[in-house]
This record gives sequence, C-alpha cells and structure tokens, in this order.
Amino acid sequence: MTTGIHPSAIVSSGAKIGENVTIGPFCVVEDNTVIGDDCFLDSYVQIKSFTHMGKGNSIHSNAVLGDAPQDLGFKGDETTLVIGDNNIFREFVTVNRGTVKGGGCTSIADNCMLMAYVHVAHDCSLGNNVIIANSSNLAGHVEVGDHVTISGMSGIHQFIRIGEYAFLGGMSGFAKDLPPYMLATGVRGVLHGPNSIGLKRHGFNSKTRMAIKKAYRIIFRSGLTRDESLEMAENELGTVPEVMKLIKFIRESERGVCPADRGPE
Repeated sequence: MTTGIHPSAIVSSGAKIGENVTIGPFCVVEDNTVIGDDCFLDSYVQIKSFTHMGKGNSIHSNAVLGDAPQDLGFKGDETTLVIGDNNIFREFVTVNRGTVKGGGCTSIADNCMLMAYVHVAHDCSLGNNVIIANSSNLAGHVEVGDHVTISGMSGIHQFIRIGEYAFLGGMSGFAKDLPPYMLATGVRGVLHGPNSIGLKRHGFNSKTRMAIKKAYRIIFRSGLTRDESLEMAENELGTVPEVMKLIKFIRESERGVCPADRGPE
C-alpha cells in the first residue's frame, strides 16, 4: 500500500515518511522528522522537528509530539524525541523533546499506550508496554520501567524512577521512587504491597510472587533500618532474580522510595 497524505496536511520536504503511512486532515509534520512504516496520524496532529518514530504508531487528533521543552533554560537546542514501534497516543497527548542538560533525548519504547490528555515532559524515558491513563502528567527526567501502569489524573515529580510492573493508583502523586512490582496510591503515594494481580496476569509464578511479598514485608514492614532490611532480604531471598532487582533498585535510589502504608496489610 502507498502512503496517503490528505491535501490539507502540511508535510515538510525535509520529513522522512515511510511506507503505508496515513496523514490525516490539517496535520503538520515539520522538518527533520522521521515517521516509520504503517503509522497513522489522525486529523490535526503535529509532529515537531527532531522527532523520530518507528513503525505502526497511531497518533490521534490534536496530539503534539516533539515540541520544545517547557524548561526556562532551553535555548532552541537540537534535542530529540525518539519513539519506538506500535505505540498509541490518544487525543491531546503532548510529549516534549529533551534538553541538553538532561541528555538531549526523550524516549518512548514499544507498545505503549498514552491515553487522552497525558503529558510527558522533557528527558523522560518510558520502557515497553507502559500504560498511562487519562490526564496523568510526568514532569521532566522521569524513568518508567517496562509494563508499568499509571492510572488516571496522577502526577509524577521530576527525576522520579518507577520500576517495572509497578501499578500506580488514580489521582495519586509521587515525589519518591516507586520500586518494581509494587502497588501504590495516595496524594503522597504510599506502597500497599506487591502488585499481586498484575504480576499474576503477566505470568509470574506463585513462588516468585510469594518471594516478592516476603521481601516487601522484610524491607518495608519489619521495623529494621533500610540497610538491615535489605541485607536480610538478600540473605533470605537472594536466589530470586526479581527480589534482587527490587533490592538493587532501592539501594540505587537517590530520592528515596515511597514509604509503606501504615495500615494493616
């Protein structure tokens, strides 16, 4: 199939457009952009300069990808937004490109879904199979691991890390790192234990899920110091790779991690 560009769309001669791409009415595709094969741009989409995307992406009406960072220190530098394959950007999604001081690149991997009105700021990094529900906002320099779900109307502070397979509840705010495999909610997000249902749905066996749950209890509910609890978890469960990922994530945290809910488990 051939590429179809609506007569009302404005596509720069400096844009590289793949095969079987659809560009709908009143879209704007600027210079120095790459749109891979089989991408679909609905009406009124804007693809700004220095945006590179792979194949099979679907961008819905009024989304703006690759605009300048909302950073007072930005001086028009040639930073980038890099998007992988098979992602869905729903209506009015905005994703900004990077800043020089942040490494110069905002990146989104493969098979992600960003629902309506989501904002992803400069220098963020999203892994594979990330779902961000409506009206959630990521500030700059946020790192999101694979298979993370961020529920609607949530806010993520700059420089936060979110570990793989974490689940963030709706209308929540996060100012500290959220470890992998955990479930967290709240205006100032707190942990409510492992994301047990999500882990089961993703094929984690019962032995691994139980090990993660035991590690959570040791690290967050034992009353030990952080160093003591991590050492204890490693001594008892260090043969489980997922537990070691959890321990490593916490040890490497510069902002600290979300605390556990003080209520009953």
